[in-house]
Amino acid sequence: MTEAILHGAILALGLILPLGAQNVFVFNQGALQPKFIRALPVVVTAGICDTILIVAAVSGVSLLILTFHWLETIMFAIGILFLLYIGISLWRSAPASLETEAEQFSPKKQILFAASVSLLNPHAIIDTIGVIGSNALSYSGEVRFAFTLTTIIISWCWFIGLALAGRVLGKLDSSGKFIGMLNKISAVVVWAVAIYMAIRLLGKFG
Repeated sequence: MTEAILHGAILALGLILPLGAQNVFVFNQGALQPKFIRALPVVVTAGICDTILIVAAVSGVSLLILTFHWLETIMFAIGILFLLYIGISLWRSAPASLETEAEQFSPKKQILFAASVSLLNPHAIIDTIGVIGSNALSYSGEVRFAFTLTTIIISWCWFIGLALAGRVLGKLDSSGKFIGMLNKISAVVVWAVAIYMAIRLLGKFG
């Protein structure tokens, strides 16, 4: 049991640590919102989406979905469009007023964006299947449950910590200049992910 828990923790951290659109957006909202509680929609959405992906990977559902190549292509296309839109929204965000930013990134918008960068990125699904899904096959019964639960808990803790770190940075940046730079960096990262996905999508037709 202990081995499965440690195994799940290491794999979850390995998947979630690299800089990506999801991490950038969670950190960004933690920094932009005037209070941590205002960033909870993005944290909860990202956590729920990762939980869905992990459970789907362990149960084999996501692998079944990706056997339909046309569905994978549609996911790529929609994901690319959403990422481009998110990048534009982040780039245009004016850092002059945090209150304005908080209104601009409403709970509804946070949920929509967080869900799109989490669920409309086929690479996130493929990584979850390839790493967590395949490794879960080594366990069964209560041990597999412990492995799965550990990866989910690590995911939630990471997003909460990421938003808190963003909030600390937001408090330190009274001028709003660093937040403005963070918005630009976030937009570039999101666009880079979109371009990478577009290249992969075009490669499927090459």
